[in-house]
Amino acid sequence: MKIFRLFVAFTLICFALLPAAQAVVPAPDGGYPGGNTAEGQAALLSLTTGGFNTANGWLSLKAVATGSFNTAVGAGTLLANTGDENTATGTAGLLSNITGIQNTANGAFALFSNTEGSFNTATGDQALLHNTTGTVNTAIGAGALANNTTGDHNTAIGGDFVLFSNTTGSLNTATGVGALAANTTGNANTAIGADALPSNITGAGNTAVGAFALSNTTAGENTAIGDEALVNNTTGGGNIVLGAFAGAGITTANNVICIGAAGNDVDNSCYIGQIFGATSANGVAVLINSNGRLGTMTSSARFKEDINPMNHASDALYALKPITFRYKKQVDPEGTSAMQFGLVAEDVEKVNPDLVVRDKEGKPYSVRYDAVNAMLLNEFLKDHKKVEEQQATIGNLKSTVAQQRRDFEAAIAQERKQSNATAAEQQKQIEALTSGLQRVSAQIGASEPAPQTVLNSR
Repeated sequence: MKIFRLFVAFTLICFALLPAAQAVVPAPDGGYPGGNTAEGQAALLSLTTGGFNTANGWLSLKAVATGSFNTAVGAGTLLANTGDENTATGTAGLLSNITGIQNTANGAFALFSNTEGSFNTATGDQALLHNTTGTVNTAIGAGALANNTTGDHNTAIGGDFVLFSNTTGSLNTATGVGALAANTTGNANTAIGADALPSNITGAGNTAVGAFALSNTTAGENTAIGDEALVNNTTGGGNIVLGAFAGAGITTANNVICIGAAGNDVDNSCYIGQIFGATSANGVAVLINSNGRLGTMTSSARFKEDINPMNHASDALYALKPITFRYKKQVDPEGTSAMQFGLVAEDVEKVNPDLVVRDKEGKPYSVRYDAVNAMLLNEFLKDHKKVEEQQATIGNLKSTVAQQRRDFEAAIAQERKQSNATAAEQQKQIEALTSGLQRVSAQIGASEPAPQTVLNSR
């Protein structure tokens, strides 16, 4: 920049030294040596060695002596200035500037109070009105950054009341009517949209994009993107919301994330809209680690090593103690949750530490229920194998019993057959004996003498 200014000065001097024949005759009214131009009462009154200044208006650039490259158009513009490369257009623009350099003021009373501040740009009636020593500020719009005094690196673009109340806050950016209107000492805030961050006073590091986004007052590190995003937040800090009306349920809570959802006033919570009740076919479960990283599990062998059968590792299941419970109010402030079923992480840690999910401090936080499910599957398969073996044994036993029964029935049948044959033979023998007895009896009867009859003569 310095080389550029020297080049410009050299070029202008060269033009000034051209032969008189090429100059305008008579000389223009208000033209003075050193490339200076002055029109108006006491304009450039104190100039000594300064060059290439232009003063047009009552008391404009009155105090400049050695300063150069200043332009003042309007009554009282740059009245007290002694610095270089300032431009003021409009009544009383940069009126109080003394040593500040490279300031630009366009509009009545723009940068009116500036004394030593440099590299400021004010465009609009009373823009940067009260700035004194603040530097590298940009204000575009009537009243923009009107109350800033010593704040640095602020940018206000828009209509009335943009960064209107800022006094010493620095590194703020506001675009839109009423954006950051109440900010006084807050730093590094960004507000884009009509009335964005309208109530912020001392909060720092806030970002609001959207009309009426983020009604924060003193808290910091909030990010709200969307019309009326975080519209009800006052002192909650570290919140991040995305979407119109997102985070409407947050007032004083900290570290809440809301994406397309109103959320609740609960610290360290996260709400994402349009997920509950929406079915995703052929999807996978989403997991999150203690660092807040979202991801999914993979079962591909491409990502695994040291693969071994689970075997008896799942025996730990038999030592777990399932419970029922309800969450404390710090987790469920409204107390509306249904009865919960699960495990206690500290108890599970005693059984198998690998089944526990830990927080950032290494303390037990939750249970790897997915691992528990895999262990249950292993136990099921082990029991299933036992059942299959038992069924095979039972099948063999049934086959043996059936064969034994068939053998037994065959033996019984054979025995019955033999018994029947024996009975028939015995019957024949009985019949033969009976027949023989009958013959013998007949023979005996035939051989016996006839019975004698005795007559009684009485």
